[in-house]
Amino acid sequence: MAYTTVTPPAGGKITIEAGKLNVPDNPVIPFIRGDGTGPDIWAASVRVMDAAVQKAYGGRRKISWFEVFAGEESFKRFNNWLPDDTVAAFNEYLVGIKGPLTTPIGGGIRSLNVALRQMLDLYVCLRPVQYFQGVPSPVKHPEKVDMVIFRENTEDIYAGIEYKAGSPESAKLLDFLAKEFPKDFAKIRFGTPERISEYMNRAAAGHGSPPVEVGLGIKPVSAVGTIRLMKAAVEYALRFNRRSVTIVHKGNIMKFTEGAFRDWAYGGAERIFGDKVYTWAQYERTKKDKDEAAANEEQKAALQAGRVLIKDSIADIALQQVLTRPTDFDVIATLNLNGDYLSDALAAQVGGIGIAPGGNINYVTGHAIFEATHGTAPKYANKDVVNPGSVVLSGEMMLRYLGWVEAADLILKGLNGAVASKRVTYDLARLMEGGTEIRCSEFGDNMIAHM
Repeated sequence: MAYTTVTPPAGGKITIEAGKLNVPDNPVIPFIRGDGTGPDIWAASVRVMDAAVQKAYGGRRKISWFEVFAGEESFKRFNNWLPDDTVAAFNEYLVGIKGPLTTPIGGGIRSLNVALRQMLDLYVCLRPVQYFQGVPSPVKHPEKVDMVIFRENTEDIYAGIEYKAGSPESAKLLDFLAKEFPKDFAKIRFGTPERISEYMNRAAAGHGSPPVEVGLGIKPVSAVGTIRLMKAAVEYALRFNRRSVTIVHKGNIMKFTEGAFRDWAYGGAERIFGDKVYTWAQYERTKKDKDEAAANEEQKAALQAGRVLIKDSIADIALQQVLTRPTDFDVIATLNLNGDYLSDALAAQVGGIGIAPGGNINYVTGHAIFEATHGTAPKYANKDVVNPGSVVLSGEMMLRYLGWVEAADLILKGLNGAVASKRVTYDLARLMEGGTEIRCSEFGDNMIAHM
């Protein structure tokens, strides 16, 4: 493939065949340093990843890093927030990694992260949440948190189908709803000048009729999008001997989007996996056809036989119970917005988003981009002080995805040892009794030393 702004290094290409990755010993891996603190974090993280690979394989394997650009650095260089070469590189070489990126303000791409996910159809946002002993936490028993979130990455309100209040597009959609779905249009509280005027006159007479300004958004949720996410979540649970998959949704209110997500997820799990799973939908059918005792016995027998339990939880209840009953959750499958809330809330329980990794994956094509889950923190840029843990652990996820599990295990060993030594970056040291603050680069050294 021809590139105009970057030059690929020597190395092999990762390919996929029959759903299995073929990884050469010297794979080319595209990477983006990121904006703000991104360069500091990347400098520490890449040394940790390279050290783990070297220690695990003694030089037999080595990553050929391929720098590509997006965000502020890309805009400075090419007057383009997301060059075609960057997308092409991730597309050609299948697997890549990136630091935090700035979201452009004032038009253009809404989010570079979302754009990359949609362009490559990275339909799974994979967010493992685990506790590292010694990391400060606001909860009493963070060690009980051990969950993996499968967040649908391409649909829901993140699809970006949204119209600005007062715009011609918004007005056109309001007019369509008024004509074609008048009962639904009546639910838009201030969709007409008359309704606004009525409200304003009651509140304060003499203000006149303000303009009709209603922002509108569309929330697409599909059967195909749901089932492919659920398939990935259940396959993960079976591969890693997880006990359950919880479908988190708000179907009690949004019945035909989030409620459909729950129903499609149950149906897909039953059709694809058969007697490898037992669902609460099956439980309810047995309860209806026979009685509750029969349903309880059926579920008990299924779990004793080693089946994965497929259950569901309303989103607001789930956000409470991951705090109060974290051991009830194992793998979580959820829609885009719910997954955003849950993953950050859970990250806070185990020490904050500074050490929360993430991966965006298409399990069919093999494409994957692993990334820092936090922002760019520009006020700390070029100060060598921030925690590189999010990118380091995203690298651990990437190595495990490649099948280089020995190197991935060394990264976990190194991070655990570094935290236990209490020589950590400021975000951890300030909350850790007896902690010693060290620089971002020194924290990378500390991880390598503890491999």
